[in-house]
Amino acid sequence: MKEVTIVCDGSSLGNGKQVQRAAACAILGYKGFWRGFCKYLGSATNQQSEIAAAEIGLSQLSEPCKVHLLSDSRYVVETMLGNFRKKTNHEWWARLDKAASKHTVKWEWTKGHAGHEIQEVADDLARKTAELGYVDEALIDELVAELGVYDEV
Repeated sequence: MKEVTIVCDGSSLGNGKQVQRAAACAILGYKGFWRGFCKYLGSATNQQSEIAAAEIGLSQLSEPCKVHLLSDSRYVVETMLGNFRKKTNHEWWARLDKAASKHTVKWEWTKGHAGHEIQEVADDLARKTAELGYVDEALIDELVAELGVYDEV
């Protein structure tokens, strides 16, 4: 099985307000390379964007992999570890469960905004995608290229 690292983050500008602009980002590391994926979600909460970020990363994998997935969302990590119940966002959880089902996933929480280089890039990309209202592939390539050579986190 291929071993892949995924660092993901979601962002919802105006979370809980009338107008929300949400996005999710996942950065995948494998065999010396990092690659970023983002999705503009439109109207979604911060919790939904965090769930979507993990789903986006796992959905990029075309075959079963051993995945080390890092998220700054305790909500996502603890729920996927079975410590929290899925009380809301059932459609979002169903998509994540489906994406995770074919992989062996090690779920790990990492503190956001604490200097973790890859998590900071994922956060920046999610926030900028939410601000723009669309996915800017050139921006993704530019920020991910700054990460340099893949190093297991």
